[in-house]
Amino acid sequence: MPSWPRATLAAGMFGLAAVLLAASVGAGRTSTPAPAPSQTRTVSIAIHFSRFDPASIDAAPGETVRFLIRNTDPIDHEFILGDEVVQAIHERGTEAVHPPKPGEVSVPAGATVETTYMFRARGALTYGCHLPGHFAYGMLGTVSVG
Repeated sequence: MPSWPRATLAAGMFGLAAVLLAASVGAGRTSTPAPAPSQTRTVSIAIHFSRFDPASIDAAPGETVRFLIRNTDPIDHEFILGDEVVQAIHERGTEAVHPPKPGEVSVPAGATVETTYMFRARGALTYGCHLPGHFAYGMLGTVSVG
């Protein structure tokens, strides 16, 4: 057996012990824990006298919100959620009815409808009705995502 200096032999054994300890600590883990499932929050919005109530909502980045929209007016409306570009497109658009799409839905007179939307990034979004004259009348609300 070769003659090793005691300091070298001790350092080697210490290193081996550290490697074995690290291996045994990690041996019990087979995978990282899964994140908790995301909850969907429901927000009720009433339409009355061509106004949204509430007119402002807070949301968190990554949050999914189910909007339950009840139109108590005797006329049709719509709920369009999005940034300035989305609002401008719909304000110039001519869609009388919106197929179900996240954040965009038609709301017939006296009806209750729903749409679900996931807020991805911080900022502000608008929801509005773009039937002729409604947005200009002030039929809009805001979502603060932060």
